[in-house]
Amino acid sequence: MFGWPLRHRSVFVIDTGPDGKPLTKCALIFGMDPSQSVLRLWKTLMDAKKNGTKIIVADPRRTRTAELADLWLQLRPGTDAALLMAMINVVIQENLYDKEFVENWCYGFEDLKERVKEYTAEKAAAITWVPADKIREAARMYATERPGVSLHGMGTEHLETQQEAIQARLILAALCNNVDVRGGDYINGPSKCVPETDLQGGRFLSSEQRKKQIGIDRFRLLSWPGRELIWEQNRKHWGSECGTYAYAHTPSLMRAILTGKPYPVRAVFTANNNPLITLPNVKLVYKALKSLDLYVVKDFTLTPSAEIADYVLPTACWAERPALSTGHGLDNKILAGEAALPAIVPGKHEYWTDYDFFRALGISMGQADYWPWKDLEAVFDYQLGPLEMTLKQLMAQKNGALSLPEEFEKHRKRGGFGTPTGKVELKSTILEKLGYDPLPSHWEPHESPLSRPDLAKDYPLMLITGGRFLPYFHSELKHIDSVRKRYPDPKLQINPETAGKFDIKDGDWVWVETIRGRVRQRADLFDGIHPQVVHGQHGWWFPEKPGEEPWLHGAWESNINVLTDDDPDHCDPRSGGWPLKTALCKVYKCKTY
Repeated sequence: MFGWPLRHRSVFVIDTGPDGKPLTKCALIFGMDPSQSVLRLWKTLMDAKKNGTKIIVADPRRTRTAELADLWLQLRPGTDAALLMAMINVVIQENLYDKEFVENWCYGFEDLKERVKEYTAEKAAAITWVPADKIREAARMYATERPGVSLHGMGTEHLETQQEAIQARLILAALCNNVDVRGGDYINGPSKCVPETDLQGGRFLSSEQRKKQIGIDRFRLLSWPGRELIWEQNRKHWGSECGTYAYAHTPSLMRAILTGKPYPVRAVFTANNNPLITLPNVKLVYKALKSLDLYVVKDFTLTPSAEIADYVLPTACWAERPALSTGHGLDNKILAGEAALPAIVPGKHEYWTDYDFFRALGISMGQADYWPWKDLEAVFDYQLGPLEMTLKQLMAQKNGALSLPEEFEKHRKRGGFGTPTGKVELKSTILEKLGYDPLPSHWEPHESPLSRPDLAKDYPLMLITGGRFLPYFHSELKHIDSVRKRYPDPKLQINPETAGKFDIKDGDWVWVETIRGRVRQRADLFDGIHPQVVHGQHGWWFPEKPGEEPWLHGAWESNINVLTDDDPDHCDPRSGGWPLKTALCKVYKCKTY
């Protein structure tokens, strides 16, 4: 939409002036709880709130971030796009948008205006459960308290309408002239060093080989067709690709392993990944991985996925390797670190970095020309080359942290944005070229009380998953005794009213069941969730349980992804993102004796 990505949420900040007070007047946050996921952002939000920044949070759960907010929009799972389209409707109908910016710097406004007519606050209220008055209040607050920032978390990205919702959020930001301005959403432009994404080997693939990418025929935005169109514009405008990755579609890949269509996939390598816990529909994932001729795992510990691998290779941890972060190439802050411990101690252990492993594998396959750097530090020296620094120099001179000057209003200085039209594309010409609707819209999730009333008779509750919770990070740290003692069991958030109907008390072990299976978690009675919604924690496995099959460290016991869907027909049609936030379930007590 803007010809370059906005600053990534992992490096998100709120701008401050010389007096230290926030320049950002409003922060709009969808499906994200920084108090559990991005702690530096959580600190930033708390400080900003104290100094007058308005905060709007849209989330089905009353998180700590929602409690901090001036306005909490408790929406029904899967309806983010409808809520945002209604907010756009209010901004347009009440003439709250920036007319000069829209007229001179936006493309497709009239078509957008026509599209959002159907998304009145009243209609959206019926869809989202958010009262119409609150929708209008949120739209007015965001549109009048400028400049403002907006961001979304995995709560939005785990929807089957993820791209529709993200596009709508960015449209709202553009209408209010909150993009490429100090205090608003920041467009960095090309990194001042070589970003990680520019090192990806996919750029060396021929066009014939790229066409073989699994999912490319259907999910075109994040695979090669979409990336190539975007890179073409980036090169024209910025002289750099911002080579974000081109992804194969994981659920389609699992089906290709099992069926041999569109072609056989017989070997898989996973590095620091635990697909039996983190991917959706893990029963199918298990069947796919077990059917391979070769499955290699590179990880820190014996996870459930590692237990079914043909080979398990120990990997160097964060303290045993150097580090360099360029913020995905989307930020002016560069962070680095030297290895604190040796990865290889002769006679004791030999842990390879991922780079060392894949370089050795590549060279053995005749790819020496593509691996010119002898180790990870040499890679980082190459990345820092444009800054005329090495990793050691960055550590010595800047203590590993370098902040470069930020530049705003670049579109005015450059005569436009890096899009085919040179403007912010409210109506996306690239989506249109890929064969998609160029404007966002809302549709009902495939598995909801409205789309599947027949299923809802037996599975009356809506299951959402994946909310972050400390002290864990995804499926990591379960094997550390001190961490497990702090948080020993998985929890299912359930409204006390709902729990009472099923004679469930706080702390009871309960079964959570969908049409794909059932797992058990402890009931966590929580009045900050709607009576028709429950939230199951993700990432649970039990290292203390046997690793051999069929136990696999309890991979089937409390793993919420036993219950989630990955049917390609239910994935986001543009990106292929799978729906981890919308499923129908029932909850009942586990029997005790």
